[in-house]
Amino acid sequence: MWYYEKKLQYPVKVRDCNPMLAKFLIEQYGGADGELAAALRYLNQRYTIPDKVVGLLNDIGTEEFAHLEMIATMVYKLTKDATAEQMKEAGLGAHYADHDKALFYHNAAGAPFTATYIQAKGDPIADLYEDIAAEEKARATYQWIINLSDDPELNDSLKFLREREVVHSQRFREAVEILKDDRDQKRVF
Repeated sequence: MWYYEKKLQYPVKVRDCNPMLAKFLIEQYGGADGELAAALRYLNQRYTIPDKVVGLLNDIGTEEFAHLEMIATMVYKLTKDATAEQMKEAGLGAHYADHDKALFYHNAAGAPFTATYIQAKGDPIADLYEDIAAEEKARATYQWIINLSDDPELNDSLKFLREREVVHSQRFREAVEILKDDRDQKRVF
């Protein structure tokens, strides 16, 4: 189903070792509004979504995995040269004690990823509104991380990801309108 090309969707450059910024980015790795939750949500919801928009959920869900890979690359680059003391000072002491510098699915506060982040109601319009909200929350989180960052090279990649959230939200809004139009069609048997 997927073709994997060993290159990121958008280049990731990091100026300096910065475990504190990595801690903030971990929110988009394993947090409720992060890329893993989005990918799993959309790829799960596609089983109960009408055929007219199922491709959209498949495409965006797959793209979210590409974004997850970008976030993982950012966190890795920001922490690869960090000392244990720097990890501790950045609030990643518990992470370091459990995982060294390996990535682990948790949010910025250290709470582990949970399946409760993945919503699916089975009502296509309700699910799409959930997806719109998820994309808007992710967009806001990217903006707040950009506000916290002083790395212009990393911010370039974060701006790309923020823009993709906007595009996904727009596409989900279009899908809602398609399904509303279809729902409101008079049925003749």
